[in-house]
Amino acid sequence: MDNIYMLSDATIFSKIGAKINNLRLRQNITQKSLAEAADISLSSVKKIENGEIKSFDSLLRVLRVLGKLDVFQPLIDDELLSPGEYYELINSAQRKSRKRATGKLNKNKKEKSEW
Repeated sequence: MDNIYMLSDATIFSKIGAKINNLRLRQNITQKSLAEAADISLSSVKKIENGEIKSFDSLLRVLRVLGKLDVFQPLIDDELLSPGEYYELINSAQRKSRKRATGKLNKNKKEKSEW
């Protein structure tokens, strides 16, 4: 497997396009029906498969139809706290919670109860 950081953008787009083409063919879907299902033009599907990915929206639509949106799951998941971060969060919440009152009851300022 190539180190993705060492690849040019064009190479990455080309590999993504080839993968989408492969997925489409394995699912026995024509480019035309993929375009219709994704609500994009046929030329957009052809461009994506050729590695000419200009529209993230079109890429998302194609991946949704092919059932491969899960590749973006790590980008939308909330990050989990490390044990140390969790400990700090809990302790800071406990430190800020009130332990006791500081004022005294003023007997002259009683509110009239509606009860």
